[in-house]
Amino acid sequence: MATTLIRNARLVATMDDAGTEIPDGAILIEDRRVARVGATSSMPANADVEIDASGMVILPGLVNTHHHFFQTLTRAIPAAQDADLFTWLRTLYPIWAGMTPEAIAVSTKIALSELLLSGCTTASDHTYIWPNGARVDDQIAAAVELGVRFHASRGSMSVGESRGGLPPDRIVENEDAILADSRRVIEAYHDPHPGAMIRIVLAPCSPFSVSPDLMRESVALARSYGVHSHTHLAETLDEAEFCQRTFGRSPVELSEDLGWVGDDVWHAHLVHPAAGEIARLGRTQTGAAHCPTSNMRLGSGVAAVGAWIRSGMRVGLGVDGSASNDGSHLLAEARMAMLLQRVGGDPAAMTAREALRLATRGGAAVLGRDDIGILAPGMMADLIGIRIDTLPFAGAAVHDPLAAIVFCQPPAVDLSIVNGRVRVRDGSIVGFDLAATVARHNAIAVGLARGELATRTVF
Repeated sequence: MATTLIRNARLVATMDDAGTEIPDGAILIEDRRVARVGATSSMPANADVEIDASGMVILPGLVNTHHHFFQTLTRAIPAAQDADLFTWLRTLYPIWAGMTPEAIAVSTKIALSELLLSGCTTASDHTYIWPNGARVDDQIAAAVELGVRFHASRGSMSVGESRGGLPPDRIVENEDAILADSRRVIEAYHDPHPGAMIRIVLAPCSPFSVSPDLMRESVALARSYGVHSHTHLAETLDEAEFCQRTFGRSPVELSEDLGWVGDDVWHAHLVHPAAGEIARLGRTQTGAAHCPTSNMRLGSGVAAVGAWIRSGMRVGLGVDGSASNDGSHLLAEARMAMLLQRVGGDPAAMTAREALRLATRGGAAVLGRDDIGILAPGMMADLIGIRIDTLPFAGAAVHDPLAAIVFCQPPAVDLSIVNGRVRVRDGSIVGFDLAATVARHNAIAVGLARGELATRTVF
């Protein structure tokens, strides 16, 4: 049995129920799982692999609960920089229509690289447009290459402009084809077992791009296979007006009518639910992905995250799409979540530790995982290390090293281990040519913006 010993950490923050924090901490990994957590002095003298974590804070790998990897290709597009959600979407839909399987694969690698370097070890993505032969398979192959734990969504859009929807008709899919491919992807890739590296999620996009029939059938199909379901909900006031005009219901009421509540469902954004709707979502233990930067970037509003938590909802963080953020830095998102909850006037509305809890245990709960998010014996060996003996933490780490990584400049991680395997060492992704990937990604982004299809073979 292969062993890895991480020792001499300035602090190990376990995120367990007691909030245990261990100065001069250490973690012993056996194969893919955590075997022991404690003081360095309590650990064996040797292991197959030994990592000196001096000057680092060690904590569980962060969990990203909402993203759109493909949007890395359209960051900072001038026409979409200052737009609300519906205008932003109408601007970008025609560009996204030019994506190819390579564009999906390379953008996935870019987004996952950013996530890895910002502390994420488990990521869920919501891709809902599959043009020109692109498939979920292209993302899964990229995630396997990067070694990230991945919840891949078979997203969808089926209602185009001619039927009253927002997206152009040419980028929506036939609903029978969506359901057939959803079934195929689940059967080919979903791993329900503890420690799974790949799980599948069914994820119709939104009330303004998917029919009620597809929403009902998708969640029923997901439940028949025991997989989770995800969608956007109550993100903007425009969406609320659309739902009221089209369905005579609020977005949350519509989701309840369609069966989209429960401990196997989570929604992105939820900026505009009524207080009573939050209470009902809490009673059903429905999950939510809080995306603070995107909500601010698009002028969507401030989500009532404290009320979500108090209601009993499962709550995690998401960076959201890289064209509405415009990055994939999950630790920065934890910082933004903390600060945004204080804007209403309460400087104690969310603490640094509470923000980190959302980014670890909270995200794990949203994705239905009980095997990640905590550093404890038997849990999967997903963890990160951040050096705090550096310039951004000067004058802070001496007082509270764990809070410092949220209050101070959001850092990149120096160490990341996923499933017992080192994926980031000394701030670089192990065994991955990031420079070449960035160059190819930029070439594809230029081609998309010009309306050209990128056809070069995936490298």
